[in-house]
Amino acid sequence: MSQYDPADTPDSNHAHDEQQRTEKPTDRDCPCCRVCGLTAERSDEPTVRHEHREESHEGRVHQDPDHSHDDHDGHDHEAHVDHADHEEMFKQRFFVCLVLSLPVLYYSPMLQEWFGYAAVTFPGSEFVGPVLGTIVFIYGGIPFLRMGAVEVRNREPGMMLLISLAITVAFVYSVAAIGFGIGEPFFWELVTLIVIFLLGHWIEMRSVRRASGALDELAELMPDTAERVTEDGETEEVRIDDLAEDDLVLVRPGANVPADGVVEDGESNVNEAMITGESRPVKKEPGDEVIGGTTNRDGSLRVRVSATGEETTLSGIMRLVEEAQQSRSRTQVLADRAAGWLFYAAIAVAAVTAVAWTVAVGFGLPVVERVVTVLVIACPHALGLAVPLVVAINTSMAAQNGMLVRDRIAMEEARNLDTIVFDKTGTLTEGEQGVVNITTSEGWDEDELLAVMAAAEGDSEHMIAEAIREEADERGLSIPSVREFEALQGRGVRATVEIEAAATPGAGEDGVRDGETVYVGGPNLLRHLDIELNAELEAFADEAGDRGQGVVYLLRNGEAVGAVALADVIRDESFEAIEALHEMGVEVAMLTGDSEDVASAVSDELDIDTYFAEVLPEDKDKKIIELQNQGKLVAMVGDGVNDAPALTRSDVGIAIGSGTDVAVESADVVLVENDPRDVAHLVRLSRKSYRKMQENLVWAAGYNVFALPLAAGVLAPIGILLSPAVGAVLMSASTVIVAINAQLLRRADLSV
Repeated sequence: MSQYDPADTPDSNHAHDEQQRTEKPTDRDCPCCRVCGLTAERSDEPTVRHEHREESHEGRVHQDPDHSHDDHDGHDHEAHVDHADHEEMFKQRFFVCLVLSLPVLYYSPMLQEWFGYAAVTFPGSEFVGPVLGTIVFIYGGIPFLRMGAVEVRNREPGMMLLISLAITVAFVYSVAAIGFGIGEPFFWELVTLIVIFLLGHWIEMRSVRRASGALDELAELMPDTAERVTEDGETEEVRIDDLAEDDLVLVRPGANVPADGVVEDGESNVNEAMITGESRPVKKEPGDEVIGGTTNRDGSLRVRVSATGEETTLSGIMRLVEEAQQSRSRTQVLADRAAGWLFYAAIAVAAVTAVAWTVAVGFGLPVVERVVTVLVIACPHALGLAVPLVVAINTSMAAQNGMLVRDRIAMEEARNLDTIVFDKTGTLTEGEQGVVNITTSEGWDEDELLAVMAAAEGDSEHMIAEAIREEADERGLSIPSVREFEALQGRGVRATVEIEAAATPGAGEDGVRDGETVYVGGPNLLRHLDIELNAELEAFADEAGDRGQGVVYLLRNGEAVGAVALADVIRDESFEAIEALHEMGVEVAMLTGDSEDVASAVSDELDIDTYFAEVLPEDKDKKIIELQNQGKLVAMVGDGVNDAPALTRSDVGIAIGSGTDVAVESADVVLVENDPRDVAHLVRLSRKSYRKMQENLVWAAGYNVFALPLAAGVLAPIGILLSPAVGAVLMSASTVIVAINAQLLRRADLSV
């Protein structure tokens, strides 16, 4: 641990912040729609509407595979993206095409030759393949053809265009082969390709739906109806859409709270796990706030509604989750570019393959097979899924653990953080005074001393008095009563103890007796009463002073009989958080407006690497710049209000303990709970997510590097050739592997 010696900071350092902010994207594309070929008009203001388990993207054009939309200039488009519908569509088309494909395969001359059987013939049986193959091409292939057309219209060629080209080449060649007699038709390969593509997309949509289930899970938390209390005290069942601010609702045990509000009557424990990540039920009593969507456990509550609809905490969280899932990280941008490059590479390889095979063996079925196989196997499906699936799962996990991501790039950058700066008060510490040490003179024990001090401070509203009373309550002490209480302005208190001698703490020769006057106060009181401390108490006071702690004494009969040291209590969670960050190789710094002694003591106790003491709120951002000037990637952890400039200046701004306030504009990530361990959870989730992205990208890219040459037929001289069907299987398998690997992120342990 060392105190940082600040250096002069040039004004030009402001450019650092400007650079960081301008790099963050405003274009948001739904990753799941990108997977299934749906395209989104870019919008900076996505809107989430909660019609219970239904998401919508305002300002987006939804190109559904089952229907097309014409462009209408001057009109806004609103569409509903439901991946469950996409999944069901691909599933239905898969089974229909599978049934239709079986006769095509059965009557294929090539398969009859391979497997040595003769198909049953009947008049017109020779048309089974062409007729059913055409039906499969139209019914099963039309989703891919339409989505390929969307890619052409948007000038973003990709996987759907490659699939469209592959099945179109196969179909056109097969029709030409029959019509012009130029060779064997390709229908059995065509239907096999389409069936495999439909199966692969069905599996993908299933994975995508599960991965992006955070919005569904959050939407399901809100009940459909509520019990509103009428003016005569009766209850009526109403839709939650009909609730208004100031309505009184009854929340029965086991029911979900229908809207944000304040408890007016009743006590209960409420499960807030899905909103805040807090696993333990939270006790609620009159005056406490409750969040819509949380679950009431064991008691009935009457809640006065304070927010409904889009104004509720749950709606705000859902907006953040949707924005995070739609925002594009640098890794996603790279993957999208790679997918675009792969399209052109596939077209080039297909063209070279066609020319080479035509020169080698002449134009015919082998040439078409090679071209179709290249187009099929080069489809960047796995590359397109590699990052979006991880992003969707990452965002779901973050929301379920009380981490609300406002900026996807910041979430990705968290893995590279060198230094995390914590604001001390209220973040690493409780933000209020607490008893941290006690000493007594001979004849007294700690509980006896604390009970008398709590009694004397019983009528005081000072924060020191509250801290002493809270410590006595936590120890379960019996507090004697007092009379003749008097507050001594700026010095302490005086009171007369009213207890039986036999029950008196320290009763006996040295104890406080019934009717005896005691004083409680600090150094000013000692000077006022001209009381000298004994050596033991003097040493205690000196040690406390070195740690930046305040000392309060109990005085009787003109002498000090004991003392307590008070300080801003360090959270138990802070020790675990800093230890976890150190284990991950992240340095920890602390900002505080407290004195050098206080900052040094807290820093030593928590094993903090660097601290900044006596920092004014308006100067906190300058300390962030000083660390950034050392080439460090810096995160700032604060309350999102007083720390707004520092949060904005940092590379990753983390607002902690913001509770249900999701509108912390200065923060990139909002931590709902005031638990510093969540900062370590954030870094760990960022690192594990990025590792999954890397694994998926390596697999997706490596698969194409390996498979494309095989598809082109470079190993044909030694008898190794991939058929289009095998190519489709490999392509689909690579996609499924990427999807499964992304799902494994759910098993990641984020605990510290």
